[in-house]
Amino acid sequence: MKLRGFEVAKGFEDKQINLPERKTKYSAGYDIEAAEDTIVTSIKKQSTPTLIKTGLKAYMQDDEVLLLYNRSSNPKKKGLIMANSVGVIDKDYYGNPDNDGHFMFSFYNIKDEDILIKKGECIGQAIFQKYLIADNDNAEGIRIGGFGSTTK
Repeated sequence: MKLRGFEVAKGFEDKQINLPERKTKYSAGYDIEAAEDTIVTSIKKQSTPTLIKTGLKAYMQDDEVLLLYNRSSNPKKKGLIMANSVGVIDKDYYGNPDNDGHFMFSFYNIKDEDILIKKGECIGQAIFQKYLIADNDNAEGIRIGGFGSTTK
């Protein structure tokens, strides 16, 4: 029985995607790599964030969420800040019909120059976490889409 973990998303099977790993015994986060070379354009040239593909999807238990965080070194060394501060990947995002649950990191580049992120470079970390629901919760909706589809 699978409890939680990562798999390669459809369309990335032949791209040599590495499954995330924790680097030390007490690390909370799994290091996530870029699935391909990506240029993150300076915010001075482009006002929209750049999505960096991971080639990954994540499965988890009903009361769990996967949270995506920036690397602590990214803002200072590369000028990269996450557009949404923390990415939230819900259980029902896995395997959705739009993109199979492929999750990405959304970055702004606050430096003057464009930044090249190379395939295999660590771009962030992911942490599985339990969550609680309120007593009067009655959510029964079903996800029918991928990225940005929760309210559609």
